Amino acid sequence: MAREGHMSDVTEGLGSAVEGGLLARAVEPQTGAAQARDSAGCLNCGTPLQGAFCHACGQKAHIHRTISGIMHDLVHGVLHLDGKLWNTLPLLVFKPGRLTREYIEGKRARHVSPMAMFLFSVFLMFAVFQALGITTPGEVDPQITDATASEARSALEVEREQLQHKLATLPASDPARAAAKDELADIETMLKGVDLGTALKSGGPLEIDATITGIKAIDDGILAKWRKNPSLMLYKLQSNSYKFSWLLIPLSIPFVWLLFLWRRQYKAYDHAVFVTYSLAFMSLLFIVLSIIGTSSTIGFWAFAALVMVPPIHLYKQLRGAYGLSRFSAFWRLMALSLFIWVVLILFLQTLLLLGGV
Repeated sequence: MAREGHMSDVTEGLGSAVEGGLLARAVEPQTGAAQARDSAGCLNCGTPLQGAFCHACGQKAHIHRTISGIMHDLVHGVLHLDGKLWNTLPLLVFKPGRLTREYIEGKRARHVSPMAMFLFSVFLMFAVFQALGITTPGEVDPQITDATASEARSALEVEREQLQHKLATLPASDPARAAAKDELADIETMLKGVDLGTALKSGGPLEIDATITGIKAIDDGILAKWRKNPSLMLYKLQSNSYKFSWLLIPLSIPFVWLLFLWRRQYKAYDHAVFVTYSLAFMSLLFIVLSIIGTSSTIGFWAFAALVMVPPIHLYKQLRGAYGLSRFSAFWRLMALSLFIWVVLILFLQTLLLLGGV
């Protein structure tokens, strides 16, 4: 049964990769030379042909009617294996600023568009995560027993009582009270974590109290669904994160615009290209690091790369795309690092709202 479940994940993941490839192809025009056909007119509009493509409607002069042609279209449509991809990927990885600037300036025949790259990378990430079994915890590891959770909770409750007693005996002016309060807060957080794990395992209701939108009626409705079926809501949260990943683009553009508020030569379109290519790279990076992370021997290096590569890549992209000095790129990178957390929080709130309605 476990093997069948794994195969199902792999199949679903491959299907998602195909879907992503086709979506990316839908927004990315084909490229490359086509073989001229013998007919003098375009089969689509009848315009006399002057080259490999009809200059009136854009249809290829050569129209295949073979099985091998169908297979060729399938490979190109799903995997996007043409000259554009191999020209774009090295630049996206090593010279993201140059790629962003060239695309903005109109040098697009050699590059995959930012949206096509983003769509394919997101769906490929979903496919790889499904294949690797990186999904929401529908089930808890059977080794984590009720007895283990009960023992952990008992030990934490003992520590909590000891700290509460210590706080009650310490004078109000004692500096040790601050450290004891922080430790007590940590224990309370760990107790909530134990309760969350137990509830997820049993499928029982959760005690959740949080502010999501700031509107009490909406927050109460969302939290009620989380308390009733947390596993389902976690699944919806993950599913919506793929479906609505494109929201990261409009959420990010205003913050990048703020970094260049007084530089009027850079427009919203420039920032959109910057953000979309950056998100595509980050998705591809997560794919590679997720695969590397499955190996226990090099898992540490995957984590190290996750910490170090994104800021370096953003720095290089900022310098190249906007023609910045080292100092200008550095302080904008620092500000952008803070903005990223704001965007992620807004994105998570949006997902919670979408999953709760």
